[in-house]
Amino acid sequence: MKNEFETYRLPNGIRGIHRQVRGNVAHCALVVNAGTRDELPTEHGLAHFTEHAFFKGTRRRRAWQVNCRLENLGGELNAFTTKEDTTIHATTLKGDFSKAAELIADIAFRSTFPDRELEREKEVIRDEINTYKDSPADLIYDTFEEMLFAGSELGHNILGTKQALARFDGDAIRRFRERTHTTDQMVFSSIGNFSVRTAEAVAARYFGDQPATLRRFARAVPPPCTPFEKIVDKHTHQTHCLTGARAYGIDEQKRLPLALLVNILGGPSANSLLNMELREKHGLSYNIEASYTPYGDCGIVAVYFSSDHGHMEQCIDLLDRQLGRLRTEPLTARRLSMAKKQFVAQLAISMEGNEGYMLGAGKSFLTHDEVDTMEQVYAKIEALTAAQLAEVAEAVFADMSRLVYR
Repeated sequence: MKNEFETYRLPNGIRGIHRQVRGNVAHCALVVNAGTRDELPTEHGLAHFTEHAFFKGTRRRRAWQVNCRLENLGGELNAFTTKEDTTIHATTLKGDFSKAAELIADIAFRSTFPDRELEREKEVIRDEINTYKDSPADLIYDTFEEMLFAGSELGHNILGTKQALARFDGDAIRRFRERTHTTDQMVFSSIGNFSVRTAEAVAARYFGDQPATLRRFARAVPPPCTPFEKIVDKHTHQTHCLTGARAYGIDEQKRLPLALLVNILGGPSANSLLNMELREKHGLSYNIEASYTPYGDCGIVAVYFSSDHGHMEQCIDLLDRQLGRLRTEPLTARRLSMAKKQFVAQLAISMEGNEGYMLGAGKSFLTHDEVDTMEQVYAKIEALTAAQLAEVAEAVFADMSRLVYR
């Protein structure tokens, strides 16, 4: 099976991964293995603030020049922060690929973090925090993870708090970046109609002059968690419920059967078990979904629904029944075959977008130092058995925690 991506490594430790495709558009990203999980106790929200601060000016450009550099060419520049990584990514015409790489390198390594710009950006983030707090469907996930990962940095929400935000300045950002954004924890990922040799030459030109740096700390394993149930009176128009548990990390083999199982339970398709039961059959919930998020050494499975207050108990009962069936009743050969075909098709369709494919490959290469071909992924899915799924269901769904907003 031919590898879809080719890889390289710069002398300073930054790794590169590239896929050559036909087309006029190029996508690239610098993926850094540094996120909310790497914050010190006094740095809650600093990873996200650092991401915002990258766009506030460099030694070569003022903030407006950063924002206009690619947009004036019809391209895009953006970034996002997760609990474990920070990504700066760009989309341009293929002829402007080197300009995109140069701009990403400029803001990643030469940002100046001017105080006046940072104070203005704090107001933007305060508004972002307020917006998030006004959405119980979003807020319940953060509250649930704070409880599920109590005592761990994984329990911190990404936006942080207004109180901590007020203390941050350019020096705090520089200390955080120096400690966490080391070259051995970086991948430059790209997709475009040019060879890997071209991609490597561009990466070497703009990223190669950075001195090699090594991470000097290890992430702490989250302490054990006792399952919990909690109801919070939020006086919302609807009840919001999140049921979940800790799960497998990104390196564990049982990650794939769990991902398939979660897709069967409450994936995006209209025929998921929970959508058919709660929405189509009983008309109790408009929003019902299941998700699985793997981290480096653990993960989280979550099932969310919203409903009228009077329907909460019935929804919870139906949800628990479905979880129980997956634990005790192995899937039939026909049902398993259909689930595999659906899952493979969803993956294939999601990979039709080159930007998402590029970002996923960068994250995979950062974490595993390799990227499976789609044929390899499909083969692994096809090899899964009903017994494996039942074993995973019993391990993960046996002791679920629950949080309710009402």
